[in-house]
Amino acid sequence: MRIDLHTHSNRSDGTDPVDVLIAHAKRDGLDVIALTDHDTADGWAEGRRAAEELGIGFVPGIEISCKLHGIAVHLLGYLPDPSYQPLAEELRIVRDGRTDRIPSIVARLNGMGVELTVDDVLAQATGTPSVGRPHVADALVANGTVADRGEAFDRFLADGRPGHVSHYAIEPGRAIDLVRAAGGVPVIAHPWGRSSHKVVTAETIARLVADHGLAGIEVDHQDHSPQSRETLRGIAQDLGIIWTGSSDHHGLGKINHELGVNGTDPEQFQRLLEVAKVNAAASGADAPEVYLP
Repeated sequence: MRIDLHTHSNRSDGTDPVDVLIAHAKRDGLDVIALTDHDTADGWAEGRRAAEELGIGFVPGIEISCKLHGIAVHLLGYLPDPSYQPLAEELRIVRDGRTDRIPSIVARLNGMGVELTVDDVLAQATGTPSVGRPHVADALVANGTVADRGEAFDRFLADGRPGHVSHYAIEPGRAIDLVRAAGGVPVIAHPWGRSSHKVVTAETIARLVADHGLAGIEVDHQDHSPQSRETLRGIAQDLGIIWTGSSDHHGLGKINHELGVNGTDPEQFQRLLEVAKVNAAASGADAPEVYLP
């Protein structure tokens, strides 16, 4: 059974429409796919319809932008009730923060002699309520400034680069609390990838489990070395939490993140579904259901 629990559509910073993403997952032999767009559940209904038509399992999720000690950390929330008001309001603030910083990013790039307008960026973000740096990167690709998103982030947009502008994000403990209160399952995404490895230590993970009920960590991810994966899996086992694997697929937005390149063990997936039932019952929230054909 092939299970990919972290993918993105063009409802956030992926390049594929939701139905195309689901069709590609079916084509590539996946049995279950989770749609986890950044800070939005906008693609869930379309994803479920496409999955039912094609006979592939579908898990609704969200990737939530968090910060810990000023460092970006991402939280995957599976099966939360998106209408749960405290969570919905936080996600709205995060999305607004992403969008509101676009003029400042453009101004910084202009100051460096890079020709770019806000309209150029928005033209790359059709159909999404979550405009962000990847769309700036796509605009830089479109006008020939860089070859791909990776170069755009390396030269201009990553943390510490000259075009980077910070935005509002939730503290991870609060995000975990909100996901659980909405009946969902909180899992830290790529904890030792990008810059998050600086703050997501074994001690941090243990604290988030003990104090907030963190349910799991994403272990098998392209940003993790074989040694990191082994160590993270050991941490999860020691803490008795779930470990997942996934592609973090963004269509053409990321290279080397093809659908199914990493997967979640069916036993761990079943554990996730069991936690979802418990959290949904405890919260009383109107949590969505997994579709399994």
